[in-house]
Amino acid sequence: MLKMNKKWMLGLLVLVMVAVAGCGNGNTKGAGNAEQNGDTSTAQKGDGKEVTLKVATLIPPMTDILELVKPLLKEDGINLELVVLSDNVQPNDALANKEVDANFFQHVPYMNQYNESTNSELVAVQPVYHAVYGAYSKRYKKMEELPEGATIVIANDATNAGRSLVMLEKAGIIKLKEGVGINATVADITENPKKYKFEEVDLLMLARMLDDADMVLMTPAYASPIGLTPKKDALLVETTESEFAITMVARADNKDSEPIKKLAERLSGPEVKQFLESQYSEIAIPAFE
Repeated sequence: MLKMNKKWMLGLLVLVMVAVAGCGNGNTKGAGNAEQNGDTSTAQKGDGKEVTLKVATLIPPMTDILELVKPLLKEDGINLELVVLSDNVQPNDALANKEVDANFFQHVPYMNQYNESTNSELVAVQPVYHAVYGAYSKRYKKMEELPEGATIVIANDATNAGRSLVMLEKAGIIKLKEGVGINATVADITENPKKYKFEEVDLLMLARMLDDADMVLMTPAYASPIGLTPKKDALLVETTESEFAITMVARADNKDSEPIKKLAERLSGPEVKQFLESQYSEIAIPAFE
């Protein structure tokens, strides 16, 4: 009888050990499943695993700022991958199609226009800097020198066209239909005393039009590469407006994820503020405290 009890007790001990081992395997499998299901929280736990975050962008200073925060995000367990595209539609298409996780190139009115036209759910996450809009000319030094019938070039997308026209209205150059605001189009001009002609082109063509047009309205992102700054060269400049801050954008389905939150934190950190103030003070004003 004693032998039987010993055998029974030994069998019971083996069963208990198997059960404990089974619980441990279950926990490991659960962590693996969470990772496969897109749980990237391990990147912030210091376990040595990295999360890759793809961000679509266009030109400096956006690209410069992203390169600046890249090593900072590395410390957070995030591998930042820049996807540099060639026009101002691709970054939103790539984000909406989940080819990238975020983009950094646009202001909120432009994003809203894209959402409305494509039924997308892009979401503004973090404003980074105000790009000072300016009016430039190779032929004239002052606005008063612009002759009657001069050709003025503006962007052809709805938000930047409206932005340009509002800037001209505030300067007393034209008058717009009451209440149109940044939704204004050339058709909304009600008074144009000097009979200026307006030509609309793609954003990326604005700087090239300086040789052909009398004046071109554009952001410093396109003026700066050809040596022009709003403080030094612009005939007119726009007053700073928060709605036009260049903003990091994500999707409704990932805006609250830890990697996106960490990217927003780094883009509004002291390193970026110092960089803008030291390297781009003439063309960009930080949009965060």
